[in-house]
Amino acid sequence: MARKAKKRRYSRSSGSDVESEMRRYKKGTAKSGRGGRGGRVKSRKQAIAIGLSKARKKGKKVPKKASKRTTSKKKTAKKSSKSKKSSRETSKRKSAKRSR
Repeated sequence: MARKAKKRRYSRSSGSDVESEMRRYKKGTAKSGRGGRGGRVKSRKQAIAIGLSKARKKGKKVPKKASKRTTSKKKTAKKSSKSKKSSRETSKRKSAKRSR
């Protein structure tokens, strides 16, 4: 019988860290940056990320962050499609000017 791949798991105590950070976010007292000097947390996602990073620092069971390599590939793919569109648009503009 083949084994199923294990799902990523978070410990219950890490969930409580995220929960307490969400309370601070809803109250309006959650701050970002080192020592809370970065300003107020404005999004739910940011509050969750702060809670998870605090749990990691405490040594709780939290899956590792996604590698930077995968995110950079996604960004470059989007950029290349934009550049193609912009080159098409400029060629259309040039041809429109010529016809005038």
